[in-house]
Amino acid sequence: MRIATWNVNSLRQRLPKVTDWLERSRVDVLLMQETKLADDAAPEMAFRMVGYELAHHGEGRWNGVAIASRVGLAEVERGFGPDADPDGARFVSALCGGVRVGSLYAPNGRLVGSEFWHAKLEWYARLRAWLDGHDPGEPLVLGGDFNVAPQDLDVWDPAAFVGATHVTAEERLAFTSLLEWGLVDAYRLHHPEGGRFSWWDYRAGSFHKGEGMRIDHLLATRPLMPRITAAEIDREARKNPIPSDHAPVIVDIAESAPPGALPSEAREAPARG
Repeated sequence: MRIATWNVNSLRQRLPKVTDWLERSRVDVLLMQETKLADDAAPEMAFRMVGYELAHHGEGRWNGVAIASRVGLAEVERGFGPDADPDGARFVSALCGGVRVGSLYAPNGRLVGSEFWHAKLEWYARLRAWLDGHDPGEPLVLGGDFNVAPQDLDVWDPAAFVGATHVTAEERLAFTSLLEWGLVDAYRLHHPEGGRFSWWDYRAGSFHKGEGMRIDHLLATRPLMPRITAAEIDREARKNPIPSDHAPVIVDIAESAPPGALPSEAREAPARG
């Protein structure tokens, strides 16, 4: 199974780019963020025409998350539970091809110490509580825009981010709590090196200068570790015309562990920042 996550930064504006990319990449499941659509405006037919079912959780101009799947779409849950989504439409999950997947868009935080930053940490606590209601021994993948760079090697220049959101100890601790529950950073299994990013500011030629951050992640439960055979960031999708400021992150998960793969408990967990 090939799973990808992509903050599309307006699905209405970039729908042709997204459907073209699906046909080229042939991912089985695409987790999307910042669709910026209400549910009744979700383009289900456009996705059906390229072979995908669509589950969408949105409220209109802001936020919005979705799952597009060509391997089945069942048990769709919007939000973290029966309570209202206090931070807007930021989480949707479903069962796709025997794997529970969740598409998430974490709050930005805006300014360290602000009410928005504290709300971001509270949102992460609700995400962890949602995980606590599931079994880390089952196949589960969380993907999306986490708005956290877990380690210094996930930003182009740590000195440029001193005092900024996305890299504070508190935000990184919130991210680490997801790993402690039983998730692993699937991309890091194949790319321990730095300098690989999933987001670049639109301004000042940041993409061409390589001034980015890795804030889009695919986290998988440990039983899936030996089956994760590849991971990549599709930088080509970040290029014109009309790009999102994010690039898709992709992982390949085999039906079974390849010959010679170590069991998950024998593999070293990726470093946590």
